[in-house]
Amino acid sequence: MVLKIFFPQCCNRADSGLLVGRWISGHDSAVVLAVIHYPFIPGQVKQYIQQMQAQSGVELSVLGSWSLPKEGQEGMESFLRDLSTIFPQQRWLQIHREVGKTGFTCQIVNRDQNGRAVQKETKKKNKTVEEENGEAGGDEEEKEEEEKVIFVHYEQRKVMLSQLHPIQNGVPDPKTDPPSELRQMFQTVAHSEPLFFMDRYDDGPLKSTHWQSEGREASIIVELLKQASVPLCLLISWLLSIWTWICNIRIFSLYPLRWLSSKLSTCVQLSYRTEHMRTLSSAKPAAGHTQFMRKANILVSFLVDVALGMLLISWLYRDNHITMLANALVPAADHVAKELDELLQWLMGAPAGLKMNRALDQVLGRFFLYHIHLWISYIHLMSPFIEGILWYGGLSACLGLTFALSLLSDMVALLTFHIYCFYVYGARLYCLKIYGLSSLWRLFRGKKWNVLRQRVDSCSYDLDQLFIGTLLFTVLLFLLPTTALYYLVFTLLRLVVVLFQGVLHLSVDFINSFSLFAVGLRIFRSYRLAEGVKFRVLCEEPGTALHLLMEINPLKFSTVVQMYRTPTYSCYPKDSWAALVKKLFVGELIYPWRHKTIKTE
Repeated sequence: MVLKIFFPQCCNRADSGLLVGRWISGHDSAVVLAVIHYPFIPGQVKQYIQQMQAQSGVELSVLGSWSLPKEGQEGMESFLRDLSTIFPQQRWLQIHREVGKTGFTCQIVNRDQNGRAVQKETKKKNKTVEEENGEAGGDEEEKEEEEKVIFVHYEQRKVMLSQLHPIQNGVPDPKTDPPSELRQMFQTVAHSEPLFFMDRYDDGPLKSTHWQSEGREASIIVELLKQASVPLCLLISWLLSIWTWICNIRIFSLYPLRWLSSKLSTCVQLSYRTEHMRTLSSAKPAAGHTQFMRKANILVSFLVDVALGMLLISWLYRDNHITMLANALVPAADHVAKELDELLQWLMGAPAGLKMNRALDQVLGRFFLYHIHLWISYIHLMSPFIEGILWYGGLSACLGLTFALSLLSDMVALLTFHIYCFYVYGARLYCLKIYGLSSLWRLFRGKKWNVLRQRVDSCSYDLDQLFIGTLLFTVLLFLLPTTALYYLVFTLLRLVVVLFQGVLHLSVDFINSFSLFAVGLRIFRSYRLAEGVKFRVLCEEPGTALHLLMEINPLKFSTVVQMYRTPTYSCYPKDSWAALVKKLFVGELIYPWRHKTIKTE
């Protein structure tokens, strides 16, 4: 039979006294939490344990005695042994440490049904001469009396502050299954925090040793921040209520404004940050570890976002950078228009030596050239207001770098609206021809698409229908290369714009969702996020019990990022590469703002 005793390292050199802790139910193990020093009054010890048990909710009790011999305390061990009658327990531990030795010896006093104490030596006994001569029953009696003890030393502060995470990879959830011995040990130390408030600097009737025995930790700055957080949360809640009232005005719920706000990245980011501020300004404390980590990650990401935004503002409004950007924007738009004009002139000729349908080529080329001229005229009309737009738009960075990036994404979408129009025209025309050719190809094979049953059925066609179908198929087939070339060119241009917007949205999503607080906690205080524990032999002296040192295994960085990542909106569809290539091949429109659950027509 093996008895495990979880012993705190801070109590290795504690003065002689009583061991306070808890027996783990369902397991043959005990957790030592503190050592109450001699001298003490047993009645006060009982009252103190009842008080701590009511505050912490942990079934605390006196596990036994701790003896570290010093000068003038020769009879201390026998006195502590007699205390087992005052604190009646089914099992009484007598842990003794000798001077000059690292290991402990432990004796266990069990009480039988009549209440008599039966002492058992836990260290391994040597065989007597009578046992060597073969006395009957000697080995069996020794095995019955022998009870091995394993001391598991742990660092009390790290265990109390750490959060033991459930193991992944399909292992049952600890919420539904009975808690393991190790989890009960962690919970016992964590819930016994009221026990650690008393230290040797307190003028109380009892003196104890635990991880705070060198003085109670406190911070004036932390206390001041706690006091200042209450009015700050009230102010934020009041501002959020005003903002919610403004957003709920009837004019903003009309279809055009509601549709436009759902497509603008700045409005989406603003609503997202509003939800974050509601979470942070909530008066309710965090219900558990997950909610606490979520609030901490949101707060840290918000502070980092605002700090990066202020750095961007300091760069924009220093050395007249906004004027430089405004002066460079119109020439850049003219350069893009010139490049598009040359591209269309190349397509209207013989691009790459291909022989195009001249009539359709000229119609499409002139149609797109007209749009370019309209767009460049609009840019020149807006050129006097561009600097003012950039100046006031740059102030949005004070709300965070994510707002500036979202505003930049919207500005790119507006400045490249003509490219989007070219892509839509080419994609619709190409998609119409692809679906027309597929329908006419079924006509040649005597098939048709059944709209009601959503399948291809057999069908008999007349001679006139086959003649008209052949004529249309020939026309669409010979016009397809010209349309496909225009569609290919403008699709590539559209993909360049979408790729740039995708980088901006990924940057915003990274700032919003990255669990910076959890990663910082993993780097600087890795024991706070525990995945498990590991043991190594600490001491194995002859005549003493086995001593193991329990060390905390921190979570992996990938697990920390995945587990504590803040959920955010997803602006880009999460289709597979095969589905994306299929959409591009058949000419379906690709919208960067469309979610995965929304069906694309």
